[in-house]
Amino acid sequence: MKTVHDIDFKGKKALIRVDFNVPLDENFHVTDDTRICAAKPTILKILEDGGSCVLMSHLGRPKNKETEFSLQHIVKPLSAILGVQVKFIDDCIGEKVETAVADLKSGEILLLENLRYYEEETKGDRTFAEKLSKLGDVYVNDAFGTAHRAHASTAIIAEFFPENKCFGLLLASEIENVKKVLETSEKPVTAIIGGAKVSSKITIIENILDKIDHLIIGGGMAFTFIKAQGGKIGSSLVEDDKQNLALEILEEAKKKNVSVHLPVDAVIADAFSDSANTQISAVDNIPEGWMGLDAGPKTNEIFADVIANSKTILWNGPVGVFEMEKFAEGTKILGQNIARASQNGAFSLVGGGDSVAAVQKFNLADKVSYVSTGGGAMLEMLEGKTLPGIKALL
Repeated sequence: MKTVHDIDFKGKKALIRVDFNVPLDENFHVTDDTRICAAKPTILKILEDGGSCVLMSHLGRPKNKETEFSLQHIVKPLSAILGVQVKFIDDCIGEKVETAVADLKSGEILLLENLRYYEEETKGDRTFAEKLSKLGDVYVNDAFGTAHRAHASTAIIAEFFPENKCFGLLLASEIENVKKVLETSEKPVTAIIGGAKVSSKITIIENILDKIDHLIIGGGMAFTFIKAQGGKIGSSLVEDDKQNLALEILEEAKKKNVSVHLPVDAVIADAFSDSANTQISAVDNIPEGWMGLDAGPKTNEIFADVIANSKTILWNGPVGVFEMEKFAEGTKILGQNIARASQNGAFSLVGGGDSVAAVQKFNLADKVSYVSTGGGAMLEMLEGKTLPGIKALL
């Protein structure tokens, strides 16, 4: 894997695809700068070599070049994080942009306007990719969050840099950390798969069964397994058409000597609301009109024990509706147990949307081994797919 460490950028312009698709509040202030901070090592390496950086990214899903999606909102926080005043241009292709890039001196950074202001970006248009390719001497992809998309700036553009293309440090570390779990992991390996639906996690479970020793299934998806085994789940979330699939997964796990751990009790509620009445119930005997919304105390203990005895831990998906205070305890305890195991020498990888939000909510991000910045990209890697953005660099 060729990274920015393998290239001397002195006197060169690096065209870097970063992922600055960050959340903004109503005043267009960045509310979570994780992705901006994650791009810093790659950018600074290039500047320290004596090169300059042209940064390209998307923000949101603009339909008609709406100003709320302008990357201009990112300039101030980006400059503060990098310690360099970032220049901005209100377009990403064309003569005006080419002139601004030509005028760029060593040590300078130019941020281009939102790539998705052009629909050609998401269509993977070759002509658009060629226009972008004129804006740098070396192409660097450091956007793991969009590596699963075959867009113009993430995959197609690499064709125009047959020799001069490489991985950014963030993208390289994301790949290495997923490989650590899937290929070179120290046993016992535990995967915690949570979230609402079995259907969205099937391929992941099928792909990782060969590589793990323990599978913890939590969250809404657990009820499909409980019901498939004959349990009474009240009004809990269920995918009735996936019950046979759930039984097949359990059978497959058994064949591969994987211990599956399902919840045994749950915090149940009489409504999907923070103000609902709650009680603790056995997971297979939930009264009608009540629904399981969090892992119960016995379940938390069982999961804690498995985690404490693991050397490699993958966490994807919460075990309760942690966005509501009343149903956050299970996910919080789970996160704390993963953090404790990590401090005791286990390797833990947290990835995929909601679990990342959970570790941030409970201030555990710096207490686990690695937090992935890519939701969909991380999931597709765990599913065993080759991502277009990675393939284009090889």
